[in-house]
Amino acid sequence: MTIRILLVDDHPLVRDGLRARLEAMPQFDVVAEAGGAAEALEQARVQKPDLVLMDINMRGVNGIEATAQFRERFPDIAVLILSMHDKLEYVSQAIQAGARGYVLKDAPGKDIVVAIETVMSGGIYYSAALARQLARPQNQDNQLTSREHEVLQHIANGQSNKQIARDLDLSVRTVETHRLNIKRKLGIEGQAELIRYAVQHAQFEGSKPE
Repeated sequence: MTIRILLVDDHPLVRDGLRARLEAMPQFDVVAEAGGAAEALEQARVQKPDLVLMDINMRGVNGIEATAQFRERFPDIAVLILSMHDKLEYVSQAIQAGARGYVLKDAPGKDIVVAIETVMSGGIYYSAALARQLARPQNQDNQLTSREHEVLQHIANGQSNKQIARDLDLSVRTVETHRLNIKRKLGIEGQAELIRYAVQHAQFEGSKPE
C-alpha cells in the first residue's frame, strides 16, 4: 500500500533531497511539498496525504506550531518531525503538539524509512540518539541543590535577580551564579528557555540537600 507524503521544509534543496530519497522506495509517493505552515495546510487539504514530514525551523509559524494546527484540522494525517534539534525539550513539545515521531536530520538515511513505516503502522518513532536519551531517567533537576530549587521557584514566579536576592537574603551576584549553575546542570542555554522550564517544572519538583 502506497504511503502518500507531504514534505514541509523551507529549504528547497532539502526537500529535493528528501523527495529523491523517498521516491526511490516503491512504497512512498511524495504528493506535495510546502515551504511553510500555511502552504502545508492548503496542500494537505487538496492532496490528502497520509503523512507529513515536518521541519521545525521555518520562517513564520514553526514546525511545532504547524503540527498542532495539523492535529486540529487534519487529525487523521500523521506528522513526523525531521529536525536538526536533538534537545529533549523540542521532542517533548513536538509530541505534545501531536507529532507521531521525531527523526534527526543527521540520522542514517534508513531511519526515515523505518520511522515512516513505524508511524503508519500506529507506532511512535524516535531516532536512536533520542531514544537513548529518553531511556535515561530524566531527572537532571535532581542535580540541583535545595537553594537552586528555591531560585528556580522564584524564577517561575517571575521575579528578577534583585527580588530573588532580597527574598532569599542573598547577594544579586550569588543569585546570578545560581542561575548559571541551574542552566549548566539542566543543559539550558538562554534566559527564555530557563523561564519556560521554571514555569513548567519548578512548582512540581522536590529538592536535594546541599
